[in-house]
Amino acid sequence: MNHINKIEHLGIAVKDIEQANTLYEKLLGVPPYKQEAVESEAVITSFFKVGDSKIELLASTQDDGPIGKFIAKKGEGIHHIAFDVDDIVLELERLEQEGFQILNKTPKKGADNKLVAFIHPKTTNGVLVELCQEVPK
Repeated sequence: MNHINKIEHLGIAVKDIEQANTLYEKLLGVPPYKQEAVESEAVITSFFKVGDSKIELLASTQDDGPIGKFIAKKGEGIHHIAFDVDDIVLELERLEQEGFQILNKTPKKGADNKLVAFIHPKTTNGVLVELCQEVPK
């Protein structure tokens, strides 16, 4: 039984979503397919798809939001790697039993029609890991 299906997307923290959209559109040769605000995270997201791969750009709407703090500390760049799972609750329980520190034990609504939860980077060699499960329509 696979616990993690695939890399769902890479999240990249950016200061200016419009400037970053222009840059990534030139780089990837396609426009973003979706842009949306996630008010609970104080962020605007923009998604690009190339083949089966997705890139999520994240710009903070508040300096003290999670992405604003990340950029202040580390600058722009890769923020997280997200993995697609079939059952996010079971996967969180499994990973916690394996010794990973779960940042939010109850999945929350994220961007792009997903339930999301995060694993603390101190238990994943410095990488913030996001789990994603498609919300049934």
